[in-house]
Amino acid sequence: MSDGILEPLLPALAPWLEGRRWFDARYGGARLEARAATVLGTEPPLLLHAVVSARREDGSVLDYQLLLGLRPHLPTRLEPAAVATVPTGPFQGWQVYDALADGALLGLLLRTLAGPGTDPGLRLERTGRYPLPVGLVPHPLEGEMSNTAVAYGGRILLKIFRRPEPGPHTEVEALHALTRQHCARTPHLYGALHSDALGAEGLVLGLIEEFLPDAHDGWEEAVRQAGECMDGAGRTASATGGFTAHAHGLGRAVADVHGALGKAFGRSRLTAQDVAEEAARMNMRLKEAAEEVPALARYTARLGALFDDYARVAGRGSPVFAQRTHGDLHLGQALRAADGWRIVDFEGEPARPAAERARPQPVLRDIAGMLRSFDYAARTGLADRESADAGEDGSPARRLRRRRRAYAWAVRNRRAFIEGYASAGREDPRCQPVALRAFEADKAVYEAVYESRLRPDRLKIPLAAVHRLAHTSR
Repeated sequence: MSDGILEPLLPALAPWLEGRRWFDARYGGARLEARAATVLGTEPPLLLHAVVSARREDGSVLDYQLLLGLRPHLPTRLEPAAVATVPTGPFQGWQVYDALADGALLGLLLRTLAGPGTDPGLRLERTGRYPLPVGLVPHPLEGEMSNTAVAYGGRILLKIFRRPEPGPHTEVEALHALTRQHCARTPHLYGALHSDALGAEGLVLGLIEEFLPDAHDGWEEAVRQAGECMDGAGRTASATGGFTAHAHGLGRAVADVHGALGKAFGRSRLTAQDVAEEAARMNMRLKEAAEEVPALARYTARLGALFDDYARVAGRGSPVFAQRTHGDLHLGQALRAADGWRIVDFEGEPARPAAERARPQPVLRDIAGMLRSFDYAARTGLADRESADAGEDGSPARRLRRRRRAYAWAVRNRRAFIEGYASAGREDPRCQPVALRAFEADKAVYEAVYESRLRPDRLKIPLAAVHRLAHTSR
């Protein structure tokens, strides 16, 4: 039934796809190719699960996973989700729309995954012996995410990888290991979604994990508290109030996760040559980033010297240990529950190759990512306030006061996070200042490339960090 349905839709899918949050802007205008399509269901509405490839003229390709609905006619409530009309074939004249807007289709998806798993286009490989509950009310999660997440009944979370990759998948591997370790700081994994219709290895399409319905998003809380601090609201403006206690607890939680990952995957000491090679890769990433983001070019010499200093310190005998890490740690990957923090989303940085994401790394790379996130939260809160004041005659003194408070909020919470990490019995990041600055600079360079591709209006945030780090005393 699915044969040939996708190809006629590609011209209409292209502009819709390019408008998605998870689409890579570099592939705008790329030719779309149908890789696989499966129609689920026996009567309307039907779910069209598809994988398409975006191919640029230089030959580079990215795969995208789509969840689309099929109905003969769209009810009024679904009209905003419309994508196209099927031009030919057995579904000619039917309406194609974003399946995330239709709870009936999200329920069908869960029932399919909870079934016997005989469909080679979409199946769930369970990591435990317990069956999935069905009949739960679906609720797509909002927010700026590189993937799509749907909560079911406050009990389970389905994550759809919008850019699927051949297995093994870094997040599935990490969560499976952490579940076996009974790590209290991460959600338990139920299983991974696979497709056998796209090659011998198949594609890892997503996962199902424990959902934490009452947990608060760390990023949203941090931005809110940073904004209140800038406004001088209550205890959030003081040195002891606001977010600092949460930042300290988050540091302890990250240390616990690092300990569990170290037990599950092992830990090894890097040689001086290993560190020198990593510093060379940092310099190479910097060079490539400067070609894509010209504003970075003025900092290449100073940042390159910082990366070389990292290698030089390791060469003098300062120990550097590597292990499996989170890989893309920031406040948006942390949820604050009643009994403490949970760390989620172990996929790694989406712009890095899969093999690089799975490589053991110093834990300082994760710590640097969280430090950068506190800076992002402060600057985002500041930008929100300044945007709200755009139509008013805000005094220069008021703007300066807010900027100073934003900076102080970031410094205060960065310090609390590191203190919390060290208090959990892990190595103190403050004992390796050169390495920590190098990893933070490497992260800021990555962020500059990421923002230039997906959120150009935020490029100034990592560029400000690059400027600061490039002029930090070595």
